Amino acid sequence: MSLLPFSWLRSLRPVLGPLRYLARHGWLREADVDAVLRWLSPAWALTRVYARVEGRQWVADDMLELRLRPNANWRGGLPGQHVQLFIERDGVRLGRSYSLIEHAGGCLTIAVKRQPGGRVSPLLLGQLYVGDVLELGEPAGALRWPEDSRGVLLLAAGSGLTPLLGLLREALGAGYRGPVTLLHYVRERGQRAFAEHLQALARQYPNFQPRWAISAEAAGDGELSGRFREAHLDGVPVAHVLACGPAGFVARVREALGPRAASLQLESFTPPVWASDEARREVRLEFARSASSHRGDSQRSLLEQAEAAGLRPAHGCRQGICASCTCTLIAGSVRDLRSGALFSEPQQPIRLCVSAPHGDVTLDL
Repeated sequence: MSLLPFSWLRSLRPVLGPLRYLARHGWLREADVDAVLRWLSPAWALTRVYARVEGRQWVADDMLELRLRPNANWRGGLPGQHVQLFIERDGVRLGRSYSLIEHAGGCLTIAVKRQPGGRVSPLLLGQLYVGDVLELGEPAGALRWPEDSRGVLLLAAGSGLTPLLGLLREALGAGYRGPVTLLHYVRERGQRAFAEHLQALARQYPNFQPRWAISAEAAGDGELSGRFREAHLDGVPVAHVLACGPAGFVARVREALGPRAASLQLESFTPPVWASDEARREVRLEFARSASSHRGDSQRSLLEQAEAAGLRPAHGCRQGICASCTCTLIAGSVRDLRSGALFSEPQQPIRLCVSAPHGDVTLDL
């Protein structure tokens, strides 16, 4: 229950200035101040960003759009970026990254896809209601709309549509006039998220054409069949390419279009796997702060192996974007699962979710 209306929090922001000063200089503990503020309103805090759920709308059979109104600590974000969302259940704080589709009118919009066996999406889809409050992290992400008008090809698989949709709507609204083609790959027709909205955009902007590819059902008129292959691009201008989806999808796009595209921006929402003929080797993992040592292997990510060892490192996206799982490499060598590059300089930051041990390693974890 909130003693203060949410609408009051922005106007009360100056009241927190002296408290922030005292907390910053060690006179007060921020956690203690936040505990009192949250008693007055669950969305009030010195620096942390909380948001109230303003609306819920199903945009596909397995995807829910959430409209969130953040408190005054939110510094804004850009369409196409990711924002971490935190929710507590049974005393456990869970976090996942979602794409920022829109930020307008004081609200931001994300979309959550149901993940069978997932820990967070079932809670957001089935137990989060209008008026509930959750915490947001800082937005991050490097996808950007190309500056010239030679044309843009958007390739999305599943929920990979969401960051591209935010960029697309912003670009068309700002007057982009180059040809834009969107190919969205889904298993079933009911998973075509935002289909009506995309068709409305096509009617409004003649330079935009959306198409869908279905892999688990028979394709209908105007639809493509199966997973991504280069033949799907017959007659489609290939200039600037933005692609988002599972790691395998992104890898196929890179192989097919890397040599042809004027620019290629890729983003994967599943953990990368280092594809190599190199045999799996046993390694020793030393976790310095935990004062523990464990057997590991040279192929799985350090995040997976730390969790298997009973540790609980902070993490968010599991794809190397949000940087929440960054920690310090004290000794040893690690491989970047995205590129295969090796890193061995001591005291350098590495991202656990996209790094695998190349030999024995010691981490500040």
